Amino acid sequence: MKGYSKAVHFFNAAEKEAIEAATREAESRTIGEIAVMVVDASSRYREAEVLGGITLGSILAFLAAVFFLDESIWWYVPLTFLLFFPAWLLFRKIPALKIHFANPARRELAVHGRALRAFYEKGLYRTAKNTGVLFFISILERKVWVLADKGICEMITQARLNDIAKAVSDGIRQGRAAEALAAAIREAGELLGEHFPIVDGDTNELPDAIMAEGNPDDD
Repeated sequence: MKGYSKAVHFFNAAEKEAIEAATREAESRTIGEIAVMVVDASSRYREAEVLGGITLGSILAFLAAVFFLDESIWWYVPLTFLLFFPAWLLFRKIPALKIHFANPARRELAVHGRALRAFYEKGLYRTAKNTGVLFFISILERKVWVLADKGICEMITQARLNDIAKAVSDGIRQGRAAEALAAAIREAGELLGEHFPIVDGDTNELPDAIMAEGNPDDD
């Protein structure tokens, strides 16, 4: 789906600069590499589009049959079928509607899978010491994942990274997304610095600029 992307505009110019500065500051004390990615959604949720279309179409057909068509079942059934298509299109065009028809487990799996895919697509696994860290924000699901390469996972548990991700999620809900993310990046930098301190000749292997992607075309 093309068009306006919330991810591209999630942070304004000043906020992007603050986050990128926090990234540079964090990386100044560690060989670890930190990247940030924001996406509109982690999945298209096609099944939620269909379920939402069926539900809305059925409700509209029922109301029409009750109030305008003498409660006729002979009108209700074909109207349900006909109204499904505009209802499905509405859910397809407005992602915020269909997210309510995707269960929490499905959303959690989608975000985790999309974050993992981004980790490999963006080359975070190619750092010299396997010390890449990805802060992944999925706007539609209001979820944050922090993924680390195997070099870091040997020293820092995923549970600890999840705590950092939760701090970002809380900040987003409170309307201070950039502040929370910058603070989390600095915290990650301090944690990485304890286990993977900076060494002479270390180079910046990943871009500090925030990566952003629009709505997915498919699951």
